[in-house]
Order: sequence, then C-alpha cells, then structure tokens
Amino acid sequence: MVTVALTAREVGTWRLVAQRVVPPLPGSAQVVEHLTCLQAQDLRAAATAVALRTAPGSPGLAAALDDGRVVRSWPLRGTLHLLPAADLPWVLALCAPRVLRSTATRRAALGIGDDDVRAARTAAEELLGGGRGASRAELLAAFEAAGQATAAGRGYHLLLHLSLTGVLCLGPLRGGEQEFVLLAEHVSAPRVLDGDEALAELARRFLLSHGPASAADLARWAGLPVTAARRGAAAVRGELAAADVDGVELLHDPALGDLVAAHGREAAGVHLLPGFDEFLLGYADRSHVLPPEHAGRVVPGGNGVFRGTVVHGGTVVGTWARDRDGVAAEPFGAFTPAQHRGVQRCAGSLPDGRLG
Repeated sequence: MVTVALTAREVGTWRLVAQRVVPPLPGSAQVVEHLTCLQAQDLRAAATAVALRTAPGSPGLAAALDDGRVVRSWPLRGTLHLLPAADLPWVLALCAPRVLRSTATRRAALGIGDDDVRAARTAAEELLGGGRGASRAELLAAFEAAGQATAAGRGYHLLLHLSLTGVLCLGPLRGGEQEFVLLAEHVSAPRVLDGDEALAELARRFLLSHGPASAADLARWAGLPVTAARRGAAAVRGELAAADVDGVELLHDPALGDLVAAHGREAAGVHLLPGFDEFLLGYADRSHVLPPEHAGRVVPGGNGVFRGTVVHGGTVVGTWARDRDGVAAEPFGAFTPAQHRGVQRCAGSLPDGRLG
C-alpha cells in the first residue's frame, strides 16, 4: 500500500472530491449509492446536499424516491438517512440492534411492550398492505384505532421501532411529504449480506466515499463500536490507499489522488453546503475541516442542529442560512473579497431543496 503525506488543511479538499461535491455524479440515485447513507434528518437539506453533488439537469431526489431506488429510514445512530433501497435491510441488520438497545429504556417509559409493538405492526400491515402508502398522520391514526396512544412521543417511538426492525420505511412522495410503506413490499430485491461480510461492505463504502478517514470516523458515522469499525476497516485495508496526516493513518479510495489532481482547484474554491451535510457529520474528528474554536458557530449550544457552512480551501470559514433575499452568510472573522464573491456565486446557483 502506497502512503501519501497530506497536511491537515489538505484533508478537507480531498474529502470534498471523495464525496463528489466535485466532480458531480450523473444523478441523485448515484449520489446516494456512492455515499451509502446520507444524513436526512432535514429532508430539504438532504435534497440540497444531493443536488450539489449531481450534474446539472439531472432528475432530482424526488424522482429517485418515487421510483423506489432510494428510501429514507433510521439505519445509523437512530437518525434519519437516505440510502439505496436494496441496501436498507442489510444495513439495518448490522446497525439497528445497537439503536434498539439504546431506545429500550425510553420505550419502557412510554409503556411500549411487545404486545403494543405487535398491535402497531398489525395496524401498519393492514393499512399499507398491497403496495399502499400512508402519511405519518394516517399511520398514527391507524395506531390510535388499534388502541395505541400516540401522544407524548409514543407514536414516534412506535414508528421508529417498526422502522428499525425492518417493517416500515419512508418511500415515495405525496404532496411533498414522504409516505410510509412496508419495507418488504417496497424493496423487492434486497441485497443480502450478513455478519462480517456486511461490516466489511459498510467499511469499504464509507472509506471510499468519505476518505481520507479512520476507523474511528467509521464508528462515529455508523454508530458502531470502535472495535467493530476497526475490524471492518482491517478487512478492506488492502483495497484502499493511505494518507499520513500528522502521523495518523487515514484510508481512502486509491483513485482519489488522480481525481484530486484533476479537480482539486475547483474543490478548494468556495462551497455552500447545507446543514447536516456529510462533509461534517461523518467524522469523529472534525478539526481537519472545522477549527474547534468555531464549532459552536456551526452547532449553536451543542444542540445537534447543524447550520449550513461556507467552505473555502477545504475548511469551514462561516455559516449561512436561507432568507427572503436568498442567502445570509456569516463569516467566522471576515470574508476575503474572493470568499465574498464565491458566496455570491454559489448563492446564485444554490438548489432550493424543495420536493414535490
């Protein structure tokens, strides 16, 4: 394995290329396939993240959701993500058990036992069977009709539990809102991977799409124990290239160096990335791309809500939000004239992220 030496400041530029902020991919489904799981707690932000990685003129995320190639569920860390439909069952099998254990206390506090889960599952299957979809409100109403209270977060935890156990997922859009569907009916040809094979596949795809990255980054992204992440990374290490960053080995796609050589200048320019973008969320150590002293500006109060970021030279230099006039950007210090022009240019072509 050939190891290249990278400075900490170069890591962000390499990751922008690995994640295909540049060069873009042909379509939304290909972006999601490449990233494997893409944070989608905020669906509009996720649609923007996908569009920024997609060639101009390509069909948007709505088309990939409606034709069933992409779904949305809680496969990693108990948080909503977009992922290829065929991958959802094996990713759930690998990662969901840990989330289910972590939510057991809350389910018990809400009075959700095995009988309640069975009643909710039966109600969902009766409502959705035969390829039908239903809105969140319609599904919660079905739970209520089956004797399952949904107030005070109880309905959310029933939906979460049924999704984590592979009964439900979020699929096509109706009126701009995703409908719940039965996973087994909606995903007709699931990919089958088990145990260490699944762990190696998740490690491979994370490191290819998010590298340069470490096993600790994989553990943070997937919500897996560090020991499992190390085992997965070790299983595919021979397929990857390595970068030495201040004495720490980070793994990446062997083809990434050539892509950076071809597109690094564009990657080092100014980018407006939406809140919850994978550029920040997929890593245990964000210090390569976000100065620690400014972390509170991106996640105010440490509340878990990530603001949109202004990135230049592979480093976060400010935040942005949509307003009536388009985009309002706030630098950490002061934008240089080149950064100011870059923000204006990006704002003029920023996808709106609307679905339906």
